[in-house]
Amino acid sequence: METPQLALQHEQTLHTIRGHALLVAPGTGPKAKLAPADRILATVLHLRKLATKNLLGQLFGVSAVTISRASQEVRPLLEAHGHHIDASTARFRTPTDLATFLSSSPAQIKIKRTG
Repeated sequence: METPQLALQHEQTLHTIRGHALLVAPGTGPKAKLAPADRILATVLHLRKLATKNLLGQLFGVSAVTISRASQEVRPLLEAHGHHIDASTARFRTPTDLATFLSSSPAQIKIKRTG
């Protein structure tokens, strides 16, 4: 289920790209490559700078361009609702980097607490 604000933001982005309003009924045409929850999650991970757009694309099964578009749509909504996402100190560039981090023992993983 898509949130009304996210759907509106998505349609405004598409309207800008197309240069005009929809010419067909809503819901027709190609399906979104990312579900609304995935767009939000990908955006938060991108804003946290935990992974490159290429890695996020691999993890979500889409291109880096799709991740970039999702971030461009979702970020203004997060900001409008007062959500500021701070960058993380962890950085992952490949699936192997992420797997290595996740397979580390909990005692070795140090998470910097904010706030």
